[in-house]
Order: sequence, then structure tokens, then C-alpha cells
Amino acid sequence: MILSCNSCEKKFVVPDNAISAAGRLVQCSSCGNKWTQFPIDQKIKPKEKISKIKSPSKKIQSFAKKNKRKIKKKTGPDLYSPEYLAKKHGIKIQSKPTAESKTAKDKTKVSFGFYSFLIVWIVIIISILRLLYFAEDVIVEKFPISEMYIDYLFESIRNIKDIIQNFIANY
Repeated sequence: MILSCNSCEKKFVVPDNAISAAGRLVQCSSCGNKWTQFPIDQKIKPKEKISKIKSPSKKIQSFAKKNKRKIKKKTGPDLYSPEYLAKKHGIKIQSKPTAESKTAKDKTKVSFGFYSFLIVWIVIIISILRLLYFAEDVIVEKFPISEMYIDYLFESIRNIKDIIQNFIANY
């Protein structure tokens, strides 16, 4: 039995016994369209003789053009070609890597790791808190309402310090 996809009209050969009388769900391997296929009664009709018309009308010509669909296969670049990898992913493939280029890359490569980043942030936060502690009197003099917030901040820091100390002492 020959099945034809409803959307892309690709044809598939399927054994006759694969489709039961109740029908079967099939999927096009080309476009992914799914449909329920029922058995096709294949009665062979004798071909009718087509008389030759010397001047075909425009309707027949347009009908013939509509029925002739060309299925274009998708073509594209080779996914593993050096040009495609360089353009799409920024990967440059050299034919022969040299030892000199590796050492040059290692010397110019500077990494700022996670722990270095963490240490820098801790130093910045401690510096800001120290500046706030030393400038507390000046800030409170300019903005009296900020005294309560600064006191809460330093009290919270003392509480966190006590929690960490108790955790370490009990462990």
C-alpha cells in the first residue's frame, strides 16, 4: 500500500497488513505530520484514452501547473565545515596546532576566578562597613533619622558574628 502525507505529499510504501480495518495512527518521517490512516480499496480502473487536443485551453494548463509540485530538499552548509563552525559558533580550526601558539595563549590568558571575585567583594563590603562605622557621627548629624538604621545594621552584624561563633564552637 502506498500512503501519501497530507501536508508535504511525500509517499511511503507500507505493507498491506500493517493498516487494520479500524485504522492506524501514522506519522510522516519527513515533516512530522500525524494522521489516522484507514485501508485503501485499490480497485484498478482501466485508463481512459485521452484525446489529443491541438490547442489546450488555459484552464487545463493552469490545472496541470498546480498539480506538478516540486518538493525541494532542504540543503544547507555542511555542519562540520570549518567555515560554518567559524561563522556560527566562533570556532576556528587550525590544520596543525603548534606548541608556540599554545604557550603564547597561556601567557596572555588572565583569569579572574570565583574565589578571587568572592575575596574582592568581601574586602569591598568590609571597607564600606568600616567607613560607615567611622563616619557614623557625621552621618547622624546630617541625617538624624539614619541613626536607628545604622544601629540596626551593626546590631545585625554582631548577631551574625555570634551565630557563626556559636556554630563553630559547638561543631
